[in-house]
Amino acid sequence: MKKIIVPRKEYVDKLIKAQGNGLVKIVTGGRRCGKSYLLFNLFHDRLLKDGVSPEQIIEIALDDLSNEQFRNANKLLEHIEKRLHDDKLHYVILDEVQLVDRFVELLLSLMHKRNVEVYVSGSNSKFLSKDVVTEFRGRGQEIRVWPLTFSEYYEAVGGPVRSAWADYYTYGGLPQVLNFDSNEEKASYLRNLYELTYINDVVERNHIKKQEGLQQLVQILSSGIGSYTNQGRISNTFKSVENLTLSAHTIKDYCEFLKDAFLIEEANRYDVKGRKYIGSDRKYYFCDLGLRNVILNFRQIEENHIMENIIYNELRKRGYSVDVGKVESWTKDKDGKWTRANLEVDFVVNNSSERVYIQSAFRMPLDEKVKQEHRPLLNIDDGFRKVVIVGDDIRRKVDENGIVTIGLMDFLLDSNSITHLLKN
Repeated sequence: MKKIIVPRKEYVDKLIKAQGNGLVKIVTGGRRCGKSYLLFNLFHDRLLKDGVSPEQIIEIALDDLSNEQFRNANKLLEHIEKRLHDDKLHYVILDEVQLVDRFVELLLSLMHKRNVEVYVSGSNSKFLSKDVVTEFRGRGQEIRVWPLTFSEYYEAVGGPVRSAWADYYTYGGLPQVLNFDSNEEKASYLRNLYELTYINDVVERNHIKKQEGLQQLVQILSSGIGSYTNQGRISNTFKSVENLTLSAHTIKDYCEFLKDAFLIEEANRYDVKGRKYIGSDRKYYFCDLGLRNVILNFRQIEENHIMENIIYNELRKRGYSVDVGKVESWTKDKDGKWTRANLEVDFVVNNSSERVYIQSAFRMPLDEKVKQEHRPLLNIDDGFRKVVIVGDDIRRKVDENGIVTIGLMDFLLDSNSITHLLKN
């Protein structure tokens, strides 16, 4: 097996920049997305390069059975205190910290020490939201680690860009996938990871009794990326197709569990003109397309829907909040009758006071298709940027209405592509 190292420089830089801010640095992300390697290898090497001595770095992998004793908060605190030899700054790095009982109290205790910087990781967002929210609010900085972006993936594998793209949208961006030579090895790795790690984690952590229902739900969500759905509709699907009874309330809980495990993300529907969130319809996207595809046994690899999912992930990884939009439009027919239509905006992208509207169009060869993609954008009357990302390799252009069209590769390979649009 080959060994390809991806430097993940952006995340290392975030960890370095966060030094001295008085907060616990909390590294989150799904299983096998590279959190441990980031902390114990890439960040570790950067600290040494910056002049930190090995004695100043205290690293403990709490999912390692040899460290089981340190899952007791008192024993772990005692162990760390014994290694604080002097007044020099020490870096405490705890991987899978949610395995420690009373870990909130442990982190608060470490924060009281002036010569300690604390970095922790966890594979389940629940340890951030429910356990920490009341006692730890304002005392932690989350650094979310995603699977490899296409830019990172392509930098590692090189070669023809379209060949790399086909591999990426099929087998995803989990770093370990890069180290397998054959498609069979990649598929086997992803299948075992999904079944033995992701699903088992969700079942065990949330005491789920109907595992079959959970797995069927994941398959339904996998088939429906890019499509609106809601818990009630999914519940009806179970009754009519799957011969299982799963209430809308249970489905809502299961979706939250899958989000906590960083398997899926939820995009809410936003009324652009009404400036409000509407209804219960939403879209679900998978954080890694390799896991999504293996759930469906690599059927339904439809590049247009997968492209939309990857664009969503790219925007989220760049730090934007992303909704799916609705724009109301009225048209008059030849008889003078007005007709109302609800038009879809694929992504309403926000960052503080900045906003961009984005359409994902796999192919746009005909004028009629151009009109179809532009129509929702032309019905938005504010001054924010409007963008169409197309799967074709085209030069960036701006039409007379100010709508920017850029190629998918230009968008994905330039991490500042949206920032440039906001400035121009």
